[in-house]
Amino acid sequence: MTSQIRIIGGRWRGRSIRFSAEPGLRPTPNRVRETLFNWLGQTLPDFRCLDLFAGSGALGFEALSRGAAQVVFVERQRAAARMLRENADRLGAGEAAEVALSEAMTWLRRDDRKFDLVFLDPPFSGQDLAEVLPLLPGHLAPGGLVYCESFGGVSESPLWSEIRSARAGQVTYQLITPKQEPEP
Repeated sequence: MTSQIRIIGGRWRGRSIRFSAEPGLRPTPNRVRETLFNWLGQTLPDFRCLDLFAGSGALGFEALSRGAAQVVFVERQRAAARMLRENADRLGAGEAAEVALSEAMTWLRRDDRKFDLVFLDPPFSGQDLAEVLPLLPGHLAPGGLVYCESFGGVSESPLWSEIRSARAGQVTYQLITPKQEPEP
């Protein structure tokens, strides 16, 4: 079964992206995406983004629509990754959209690129957040941010500082940044 969600801003505003209705896949709702991009600024000129646990790709395609130079979509489910590629082709994203069929942890351990913004929206049923967060500072460019969507939120820690947060129903969404800049 295929579902769809609309891009809410930028050059692809109003265009739909399709996604396979896989168990546990929950695209970020319009209201939450609108708040996030109000926090970030309406455009993301030349941003390099990582959409980890990409699912529908709603966050990554929204970033590309708003001027991001590149989004790497990491998705472990084959059907979801295929839909990400199809959406990128249909939107004409070209080389700005890269789809990696991979487990998030595997991808983070083998790729050393740096990103300005990481979208982190793992399945709520797993421990993925606790495992992934310690690896992210090494993947952030100086001044890089992480958007995190989770059931309980990311607590202040020796590693992370919260910049902004809000709730939508039972979901906490936050912008966080490393307390110390990662070394180049």
